[in-house]
Amino acid sequence: IQWKFIEPYSYYIIGFALGVYCNMKSLSLSNVETVIVFKALSPCVVSFLDAIFLGREYPSRRSWMALGLIVLGALGYAGHDAKFQSQGTAAYQWPFCYLLVISFEMAYGKSLLKSVDLKTQSGPVVYTNLLGIPPMMMFAAMGNEYGRFSQDHLLVSSNGNGNGSSDASISAIAYVLLFLGCVAGTGIGYSSWWCRGMVSATSFTLIGVMNKCLTILLNILVWDQHAPPLGIASLALCLVGGSLYRQAPLRKDAVKAEATIQVAQDSSVAFELEEGEGGVESSSSS
Repeated sequence: IQWKFIEPYSYYIIGFALGVYCNMKSLSLSNVETVIVFKALSPCVVSFLDAIFLGREYPSRRSWMALGLIVLGALGYAGHDAKFQSQGTAAYQWPFCYLLVISFEMAYGKSLLKSVDLKTQSGPVVYTNLLGIPPMMMFAAMGNEYGRFSQDHLLVSSNGNGNGSSDASISAIAYVLLFLGCVAGTGIGYSSWWCRGMVSATSFTLIGVMNKCLTILLNILVWDQHAPPLGIASLALCLVGGSLYRQAPLRKDAVKAEATIQVAQDSSVAFELEEGEGGVESSSSS
């Protein structure tokens, strides 16, 4: 763990924590589809950030049309959303904040991989998970999760026969599910940072939007707080637009800059290997 890596990744964690908070507030004031639609709008914002800050060309005509379908679907959804009709724009204030924060997070995460050389795939996962612990603990305290956990599982009370017993013991299946959740979360961390390094920030954002298809289906099957059929169709139009998008290429100047950075990084690695081999030889000769 080095400070020169902690500082840039701290900014990413700040954006991540703000995104989680805005997402929580959005879900408390609206429904799941509203959050998904605003996330579906995020590729439009990230495409501009890609072109302005990350050296990409602006999207092609086909890709602009695809992004336009996403916007059209989002507008169609808003017209059929009961929350919008009853609360107006108040139901969309926190989702709009979530849109801005998630767009920053997607673009800045890509810039981290280009500017911070951690040399291993585990580096981004380790730093983001370690730095993410304090804000997650803070959110747990804000939601009174520690108090509820203590009340449900840790407080010991008398059951009338003089023996102390817990109100609700934690079952073995709960520990198994917790372990599986940790394994799945670690896998998501590795796969997401690997994927982020392979594609542009806009494409990575679109991949996340496509993954929300399953969320929509589960929401329709499990909960009753989902949009009407026309709203769902509008959301499907957003996802169709996302599937039609094609990644914008790097600008020529950005290609040259990335090649220069790669050569510098390879030279640095080679120099470190030579130093290590020289140290081994000198120690063996002595």
